[in-house]
Amino acid sequence: MDHFSYRDGELWCEDVPLRTITEAVGTPAYVYSQKTFEDHYRGLVRSFAELRPQVRFSVKSCGNLHILRVLAACGAGMDVVSGGELYRALQAGVPASEICFAGVGKADRELREAIAAGVGWINAESEQELENIERIASELGVRATVAVRVNPDVADDKTHAKTSTGGRGTKFGIDLERIPSTFERFGPSASLDLRGLHFHIGSPIYSADPYVAVVRRALTLIDELRSRGHEVDTLNLGGGYMAHYGHSDVPARNFDDYGPPIAEALRPFLARGGHVVLEPGRSISANAGLLVARVLYVKRSGDRNVAIVDTGMTHLARPAIYDAEHFIWPVQGAAPPSRDPRQQGAGLVPYDVVGPICESTDRLAVARHLPPIERDQLLAIFSTGAYGMVMASQYNAVPRPPEVLVSGTRSTLIRRRETYEDLVAPELEPRVLG
Repeated sequence: MDHFSYRDGELWCEDVPLRTITEAVGTPAYVYSQKTFEDHYRGLVRSFAELRPQVRFSVKSCGNLHILRVLAACGAGMDVVSGGELYRALQAGVPASEICFAGVGKADRELREAIAAGVGWINAESEQELENIERIASELGVRATVAVRVNPDVADDKTHAKTSTGGRGTKFGIDLERIPSTFERFGPSASLDLRGLHFHIGSPIYSADPYVAVVRRALTLIDELRSRGHEVDTLNLGGGYMAHYGHSDVPARNFDDYGPPIAEALRPFLARGGHVVLEPGRSISANAGLLVARVLYVKRSGDRNVAIVDTGMTHLARPAIYDAEHFIWPVQGAAPPSRDPRQQGAGLVPYDVVGPICESTDRLAVARHLPPIERDQLLAIFSTGAYGMVMASQYNAVPRPPEVLVSGTRSTLIRRRETYEDLVAPELEPRVLG
C-alpha cells in the first residue's frame, strides 16, 4: 500500500521518523514517500504489461516538479489539463512528445503553447475546439496530433457524482453518436492528424467492468470509423483506477484487478497494431503522501469532542468538496489496528477534527474514533498525496504548507512554506490600465 509505518510507537516515512521532519519544517506539512510513487508506477506497468501502454501520469493529481521528475525517471510521460501544467511538465524535463494535453476548456494561448511545443497528443473535447486547433496549427504551419474525447455514456454508480465524467450530459467530451460525423468533418484536414480516441469516465472506478464496457463501445466505434475510411490507431483509456483509502465497505484493489480484464477486451485492437495510452493519477499518488498537522486546542461543544488542528480545507479540500474520509491517527503512540476511518475500539474517543478556517465546512473528520487527543499532539492525515497540495488555496490569508520528499534515509524540502510576503507579493506593483 505504501511506505509509511509505525516503529516502536512512532510513525516513519520510509527510514525517516515524521517527528524529525516536523522539527525541521514545522506543521502543517505534506510528506511524500518516493519509494511508494515508484512501487505504484511499476505495479501498474506490470499489471498492464500485455498492453505495452504509454503511461501518462495525471499532473493534476500531484504536480510538484520533483515528484514529476521521479515518475519521469521511471518512464512516465505526463497528462496535463492546462498551460500551467504543461509548463510544469516541461520544467520537470519531460519531452513534449510524451505529454497529452487534455481539458474541456483550453484557451487559445494554451493551445498555441502546446502545439508550438510539439505535445504528443491533444485530447479535443468539442467540435469547436477542433476548429480552433485546426486554425492555430495552420497558423503555425504544423500538423497537430489529435485524439477526440468521447463521452461513451458509461459510468460507475459507486463513483462520487462530483468526479464522474462518463455519463451522458456531462461537460466532458463529444457524444458517441456524433463521433463519425466529427471524423468526416475533420479527418481530411491538412492541419490535423486525427487518429485517436480518448475516454475518461471518472475517478475512482471501483472495478474493471466499466472500462471493459468502454472498450467494447470503442471497438465498435473504431470499426464504424474504419468502414468510413478513418483509421484509429491509438486508444486512450484515461485513468480513474482507485486508490484504496482503507474504508471497510470498499474492497482492497490493486492494478491486477484492472489490467488483465482490460487487456483481454483490447486484444483485437492490439492484434491490428493498435496503441494504448493510460493516464493514472490517484492510484499512483494518493497513498504516497500524508499531511502532518498539530493539535491547537481540544474542547467540548455540546455533546461533541472537538480537536482543532493547524490545517484544514485550505490545505486539504477533499473532505469539504467530496465528503472524503481520510484516515487520521497520532504520529506518536500505538500503531492503529487498521486504516479504516470508520473503525471503533476500546479506548478510542469520537472527535470532530476541524481546521482553523472560518467556514462550518472546514471539517477533516466527524465523530472519528481516535486515541485521546491532547494539545500540541501531531496527527497524520493519510492518503493525501493526490488532490491535496494541488488543490490548496490561500483562503483566510493562510500560507500554503511545505512539501517534503523522503527517499530512504534522506528527506528533502521540495517546496518551502509560503510566507506572509508571498501572500501579498502579486499586489505590490499596481499598474494603471487606462
